[in-house]
Amino acid sequence: MKHTLHILFLLVFLVGCQTTYQTQTFQQINIPTAPNYEDEKAWAVLPSKYPEELKPFTTNVVKDLKADVFYVYPTLLMDTKDLRWNAPIDDLEQHTKIVTLTVKYQASPFATSGKIYVPIYRQAHIRSYSLYKKGGKQAFEIAYADVKKAFETYLKKYNNGRPIIIASHSQGTNHTTQLLKDFFDEKPLQQQLIAAYIPGMGIKPDEFETLKPMVSPSETGGFVSWNTRKRNSYPKKKDVFKGSVTTNPITWDSTLKTTRDQHKGFLYSDDKLYKNSFTAQITDGMVWISLPHFPLRYFAIFKKNYHIGDINLFWQDIKENVELRTKTWLKKNQ
Repeated sequence: MKHTLHILFLLVFLVGCQTTYQTQTFQQINIPTAPNYEDEKAWAVLPSKYPEELKPFTTNVVKDLKADVFYVYPTLLMDTKDLRWNAPIDDLEQHTKIVTLTVKYQASPFATSGKIYVPIYRQAHIRSYSLYKKGGKQAFEIAYADVKKAFETYLKKYNNGRPIIIASHSQGTNHTTQLLKDFFDEKPLQQQLIAAYIPGMGIKPDEFETLKPMVSPSETGGFVSWNTRKRNSYPKKKDVFKGSVTTNPITWDSTLKTTRDQHKGFLYSDDKLYKNSFTAQITDGMVWISLPHFPLRYFAIFKKNYHIGDINLFWQDIKENVELRTKTWLKKNQ
């Protein structure tokens, strides 16, 4: 029971960002050593290095997959007493979280469509958002430098002209948004982009020049994004997501409301899939959902922010949509 509840709140419901942190002045001397992405140790997942947590979701033989997935995980460095601005990539506690939480519950729906690549990067501490001008900016720059270098290494060493799916969440989406600008937007590499799934941050429709929001389930070459909250709830800054791209991650079109029977499946911490779990409604740049039907759901009845569940709440919906877009792209281009 205790373990289940811990995972429940960690994976599905963000309790709320802490605003009081023990801090230290950002100093160059404290920056962790930069990763070498030529070394497999700098990757949490490679086609030759699939963790056990990912294998149950890989129904295809990995070597036969014709696309690649480059996934960037969200913030896991959240301890309010942790003075570090960036996590070193050899932090074993962080590595465990990357694999057992984010790879297992966020990268997994992409595993039947492409070979998974997950770089370990010097992620910025969660305080970097609230203390952006007091060290956060530098922390994010360090984190993005790693993601960019990892992607450059991926292109040089692994890609070989294969089509690409970009996937991310939260802080990961901050980094992939810039990555898309640096490598895909108005660039030849856009021709290799199947789709970018970048939820967890407010992305405006005009964020990019040539990359556009995708508005149909089989569309390729653009991006989708959304932010999930409990029905009839707003963040403290009520309009923070207003005007943002808000993809319906159940129908993948402009449908504003969906019923429970349309929801394909929520991957819960017991590793079971719960279908027909909630209704959804697009409102003010958010996906509002009803209280999901899953074990112990009433322990979460007062939670309003479903940010951490942006992907696993729609696990089966995403899996089937990635497969559709990948098949569509391959049919057109090969």
